[in-house]
Amino acid sequence: MPLILEIKRKLAQKSERVKSVDLHPTEPWVLASLFSGTVCIWNYQSQTIIKSFEITDLPVRSAKFVAHKQWIVAGADNMFISVYNYNTMDKVKAFEAHVDYIRCLSIHPTLPYVLSSSDDMLIKLWDWEKGWICTQFFEGHSHYIMYVSINPKDTNTFASASLDHTVKIWNFGSPEPNFTLDAHSKGVNCIDYFTGGDKPFLISGSDDNTAKVWDYQTKRCIQTLEGHTHNVSTVSFHPDLPIIITGSEDGTIKIWHATTFRLENTLNYGLERVWTIGCIKGSRRVVFGYDEGITMIKIGREAPVASMDSKNGKIIWAKHNEVQTVNIRTVGNDFVVSDGEILPLAVKELGSCEIYPQILKHNTNGRLVVVCGDGEYTIYTALAWRNKTYGTALEFVWSSEGEYAVKETKSSIKIFSKDSKEKRHIQLPYSIKKIYGGTLLAICSNDFVCFYDWVGCRLIRRIDVLVKNIYWADSGDLVSIGSDTSFYILKFNGDIVSSYLESGESVDEDGLEASFEVIHEVNERVRTGLWVGDCFIYNNSSLRLNYCVGGEVTTMFHLDRPMYLLGYLANQSKIYLIDKEFNVMGYTLLLSLIEYKTLVMRGDLERASGVLHLIPIEYHNSVARFLESRGMLDDALEIATDLNYQFDLSVQLRRLEVAKIIAFKLQSESKWKQLGELAITSGKLDMAVDCLMRAMDFSGLLLLYSSLGDAEGINELASLAKEKGKNNVAFLCMFMVGKLEDCLQLLVNSKRIPEAALMARSYLPSKVSEILRIWRDDLTKVNLRASDSLADPLEYPNLFEDWQLSIEVEANLVRKREEYIPAKEYQRYSKKFSMNPVEAFKINRHVDHGKMNHEIRDENEGGQDEIVEFDIEVDPEDSMDRIVVEDEEEWVLTPRHQEIEG
Repeated sequence: MPLILEIKRKLAQKSERVKSVDLHPTEPWVLASLFSGTVCIWNYQSQTIIKSFEITDLPVRSAKFVAHKQWIVAGADNMFISVYNYNTMDKVKAFEAHVDYIRCLSIHPTLPYVLSSSDDMLIKLWDWEKGWICTQFFEGHSHYIMYVSINPKDTNTFASASLDHTVKIWNFGSPEPNFTLDAHSKGVNCIDYFTGGDKPFLISGSDDNTAKVWDYQTKRCIQTLEGHTHNVSTVSFHPDLPIIITGSEDGTIKIWHATTFRLENTLNYGLERVWTIGCIKGSRRVVFGYDEGITMIKIGREAPVASMDSKNGKIIWAKHNEVQTVNIRTVGNDFVVSDGEILPLAVKELGSCEIYPQILKHNTNGRLVVVCGDGEYTIYTALAWRNKTYGTALEFVWSSEGEYAVKETKSSIKIFSKDSKEKRHIQLPYSIKKIYGGTLLAICSNDFVCFYDWVGCRLIRRIDVLVKNIYWADSGDLVSIGSDTSFYILKFNGDIVSSYLESGESVDEDGLEASFEVIHEVNERVRTGLWVGDCFIYNNSSLRLNYCVGGEVTTMFHLDRPMYLLGYLANQSKIYLIDKEFNVMGYTLLLSLIEYKTLVMRGDLERASGVLHLIPIEYHNSVARFLESRGMLDDALEIATDLNYQFDLSVQLRRLEVAKIIAFKLQSESKWKQLGELAITSGKLDMAVDCLMRAMDFSGLLLLYSSLGDAEGINELASLAKEKGKNNVAFLCMFMVGKLEDCLQLLVNSKRIPEAALMARSYLPSKVSEILRIWRDDLTKVNLRASDSLADPLEYPNLFEDWQLSIEVEANLVRKREEYIPAKEYQRYSKKFSMNPVEAFKINRHVDHGKMNHEIRDENEGGQDEIVEFDIEVDPEDSMDRIVVEDEEEWVLTPRHQEIEG
């Protein structure tokens, strides 16, 4: 059966002829050396060139990353080896290494060595810690040496390929080869060592259009791979997958099974001849270099093939064909492991598989484990790893009761009983994309999923959705169906389905509509998931570990890399995940917390309150936020422990006294201000004053005091604001209570002398000369001419209209400044606030002694003239015909004067 590996193209970029490629071990980078003499670094995530190095104007045939030194090392037809820092782009070293074209470079994995091979038929060893001196020559080939490769299993040996038709194996301690393989009938272009397992394999590619797999211990050819129609220019054993990749000048890439050597796939991307292959351990990405550019593909999934028995904490995983096991419970209670920390697990070899595992899964009770791959499946006992049964299958799934089903072909399914006897063989009228197990058997096509019962394989329900994953709860009454953009939580009505099955009634092609009920939809894509009770736990593409209860999603942790859910151990209250490097980590998830939320969702508040005491107090804020999301604010306030959160809840509930008690504990100005504003809107003015004072919110206090007409409060605020340097507020307070001299002094003290002069001219004309002297003295320091241009009304009275009259008005009004009108009387006085006292004096200079009633027309808000009456008293003895405004009420000075039409 074929090896089922999904292949997706991730990068395709046109360029000059690419002679070599290399993948960075940690960055999303591809290093490409070009025939034009340039070396480029491509970012395969952004699909852009991020660095470019002009090495020479001749072909660069080999370039490699040295990641721990942040270098690239390149060998070219100019016979030089060039070293650059890929971060700073500085040239580190460049030296002549050979007397002919340099064909290949190989970086030692642990030592400061670089091997180079050349058309001068020599291999040289360079030590960068010794100033890049050549420490050894290797001589023996009789033609160009096209490739060198260091053995990853024995880093003291390496192999070389030459156009003299041979492959030679060398040791770093000897200048002569250990032995020679007469490999091909024509020149050998490339070689690579097998890195997986313990097989001593080496592969070579030749101009005779073949690739050969060798056992370098027995020196025998194990297999000849035939199929290319032109020179085989590049070969590679994939470091993680059981595949061999070959590239040829015929423009094709062929993928072969590394165990059976069967041809699995042929790729042709139309970029002419293939020259090079790049892949690294830990990644499913493979990059190819062509005449016309580079292409990157991703083969298979990076998810580790692993399964966990949630009853005893035993994990089984497969690395290539080797099966290993670990047990989480072996980590002692005395060993403290934080959430997200890699567990120190002892790995034990369990056995091996004859097939390459692509699926590995425990059954419901954890006693059996299935391994599926290469079109076959084998069921093993979990403890002893004994083969129990086997068969052919493209996919395999377990039922919740221990039965299982296999996808035999693209349109047929077989169902087996617990004792592995075939029960049903179903031929379907549509193509099967994937199958899922659980309470029901789910069979997916391209755009819908059909659920069948396990006993009679009768259709229960068809749902039109593009399915990415399906997860059943252990109870069997909840199921999660994931799509490309969201996932759905459905309730399975088992009783209705049982009644339907017992009745023997037939249904249409859509099945029984009442069998499923959609209860929640969440707009997130699930990477992996599992159920704990009624709680669905999942991680998403944003690297967050979440759980969903009743449609409410809570983020538990932010992950630092892609991870995959294994299972939940109830006795440890931990969820376990694994990464692609088979590192296992645990994260705390309290079962009591999940149970509480589940009971609240079901409306069983009495039982929920009985569970609350089981939840540690450090999780109470999480519970409170859950209750808040359900609209249960009173309960949330009672449970919350965080003072800031308690304050927010009490504000939402408008429990101001409670919020005030919390604010005393927090002593936060922002909280006092927020509470003060809320107290104002609630009409609790005394509390508002207290809160705003504690918040030092002078603007808020000014608004409040002025609205209340509280002159005493404004006076106190003026003193406090002045003390705290809040001069704007202090000025307004003093102005409102008629302390004009203090306002003037504040402006002078604040070095706002021009403003002080203007204020004096408007409100305190008797102070103008005094302020003017101060202004002149200050201005003299800057501009003497400007200082001399300032006019004093005592010296130039003709320049100041009604000067003497304004002084008289000031003297008359000063005695009434501290008599304050109650705020409730505003409507009564509102028309007089816009009058100009000086203009009132000038209304009529030719009046008789005594009192007269004078009318002033003032336009009201509606645009109509309104008559305002007041008395004018004239003193005949005043030579200036002084007019003093008298009224039963007082005048109020305002900063805005309007002309009165008489």
